[in-house]
Amino acid sequence: MDFTKDVIERSYELPIVVDFWAPWCGPCQMLGPTIEGLSREQEGRWALVKVNVDEHQDLAREYGVKGIPDVKLFHKGKAIGEFAGALSKGQIEAWLDEHIPDDRLGALEGILTRLEKKDPTALAELELFVQNNPDVPEARLALAREVVFSDTDRALELVEPFVLGDKHYDDADDIRTLVRFTMEQPDDSPAGKALKAAQVAAEAGDQKALIEYIIQATTADKSYADDLPRKAGIALFRQWGNDHPLTKAFRWRFDMVLY
Repeated sequence: MDFTKDVIERSYELPIVVDFWAPWCGPCQMLGPTIEGLSREQEGRWALVKVNVDEHQDLAREYGVKGIPDVKLFHKGKAIGEFAGALSKGQIEAWLDEHIPDDRLGALEGILTRLEKKDPTALAELELFVQNNPDVPEARLALAREVVFSDTDRALELVEPFVLGDKHYDDADDIRTLVRFTMEQPDDSPAGKALKAAQVAAEAGDQKALIEYIIQATTADKSYADDLPRKAGIALFRQWGNDHPLTKAFRWRFDMVLY
């Protein structure tokens, strides 16, 4: 191992996670397979370098390693994050998500801004971004939200990787709820008629009419179709966020119906 080449210089190309360890260290033996497995799962996002502190005591001293396992994240030549001890896979994933810089998110934010401004080319750019960066969850969810009422199969495909326990699971489950709303076959009851009108509004891209009819269906029978009007309303407001104009205008009416 050449630390300067394999860690410092290479960290200008992608983040490098350095695991300071030793063969006699029990917690190191617990952490090793977990972090090595993650490095394979997330290949291309970051790379792992293992440093045996018995063989490289100079590096341990230089980087302030006082106990092992000690894991440090290097980016552009500097250590920008660290943890000590044998963390679980979920804890390490959370640490990585918090500390690994992702320059792609800036490009994604630009695309989403253009989508909000109704740029006709932005949706195609988002689709291309997802194709080139399938590991960026924010992009998959953003595209799923854009196509949930027009291409349900694509929306479900986009959220398929998000399973229970994933930090994006709730957002993905909202998409699944809205797909179910889109595919529901309403009856001729008052709730069913309002739900059908909501589906027509969703297909037409009329978000204001969509939430108005959802509230109407919930008012008529919030338990209709296994609570579908209520669940769809909650999913819409969560997808829009608290600062969305329609959330500010209609959430209080929806909540009054529920409670």
